[in-house]
Amino acid sequence: MFTTDCKFLENELLDVVRLFKRRPESIAHSFAFEGGVFSNTFVIDGAEYSYQDRGQVCDELEFKRLERRFAKLRLYGILSDLYGENMPWGALTGIRPTKLAYGEIEKGKDFRELFRLMRVKEENIQLVAEILKTQEGIYEKKDGNTDLFVSIPFCPTKCAYCSFITAPIDKTRHFLPNYLDCLDKELQAAKESVGNLRSVYIGGGTPFALDAPDLKRVLEGIAPIFKGLNPGAEYTVEAGRPDVFTDEKLALLKDYGVTRICINPQSFSDETLQKIGRKHTEKDIYRAFEMSEKYHFDINVDLIAGLTDERVETFIKSVEKAVETGADNITVHCLSLKSGAKLKEETDYLENDFISDMVASSREILSNNGYAPYYMYRQKYQVGNNENVGWTKKGKACVYNIDIMEETADNLAVGANAVSKRVFNDKGLITRFASQKDLPTYIAHVDDIIVKKREFFA
Repeated sequence: MFTTDCKFLENELLDVVRLFKRRPESIAHSFAFEGGVFSNTFVIDGAEYSYQDRGQVCDELEFKRLERRFAKLRLYGILSDLYGENMPWGALTGIRPTKLAYGEIEKGKDFRELFRLMRVKEENIQLVAEILKTQEGIYEKKDGNTDLFVSIPFCPTKCAYCSFITAPIDKTRHFLPNYLDCLDKELQAAKESVGNLRSVYIGGGTPFALDAPDLKRVLEGIAPIFKGLNPGAEYTVEAGRPDVFTDEKLALLKDYGVTRICINPQSFSDETLQKIGRKHTEKDIYRAFEMSEKYHFDINVDLIAGLTDERVETFIKSVEKAVETGADNITVHCLSLKSGAKLKEETDYLENDFISDMVASSREILSNNGYAPYYMYRQKYQVGNNENVGWTKKGKACVYNIDIMEETADNLAVGANAVSKRVFNDKGLITRFASQKDLPTYIAHVDDIIVKKREFFA
């Protein structure tokens, strides 16, 4: 049972509680502010804890920030001491630690001081510092910068950990003709709303689940924006699963100016791939790389730590094999529970005694092989309360990943379940517009979506 007299802090404090496997039976919280002092009192399973923290308040935004910070820090400290658990990111529950670090730097502060206050482990403070360094020359806060995202919500199969709206394409293929019609409409309307185009990203789902003629239609719809506004922009297609790669599809991407593709093995273990619902094998992964080689794309690879029954040794082999492919970017995700995923229906807390060793091993292997961390984000219900980190070879960082994670540019997103963002850097404001998630609803309302999105970006 959880109660608080401050509604604003309820979800923030519950996020702290969810960090821990062991949890109190009851928590009562009360908050007060007077004379620059933030007072938080907790009664946890009958024991009372009271704290007073002083902070300089210059406006309402800073008041809310400090109100949240001190309450979370104090509750985290109590639970950490009670249960003897120290989380990798301490009392930080937000999904973008690097964005928080940039905010401190813009105030003329050393972000390390705040991170140490929030009891973040030193190796993660260093990780953030390395990411900021790798982003130099790419990170740009400038109103009017735009990334274009195109959603292709179709996949060969549905993975156990996936929360996207995708369903096996064999069950949704009948929506595809109308869906492509809607994408055509949205893309035609989108051109007038794009500012300084930094990147184009076709994501999924699995875009390569589309047959070549349908994929060509998507590329044709994007062409006037890409070629008309910035033909030198980064252009990425999340090709996806190795078992749907064909030479015809890869050649199409090259013809339309695509510069980067994603090959997403998740694991190089055939046993693991079968357990998570993938149809491809390790051989298919290598085949996808061999097919792609002659087109000279930059290549992103995704791996997931903590997949079903995997041991540290198995995961390490996947990281080593990903490095051997020569991939330009390797992102190491940690498994998380997501609403709508089959895995979330089966458990409410992910356990993996080996996850921290997996994360540590991946950092060591990638660093020793010339990769630097360049973007990072966290998710709720993530195994081991760890993080997802993208690693890059020198000069090969993905602009889209940096922009989307640091929220420094507008994101004009088209398609079902696409979330557009307007970023007003000078005001410190971000607004969002979400299109309908499911295919039939999106298709039925696309004209209304176009009108509202045009107003949103006006």
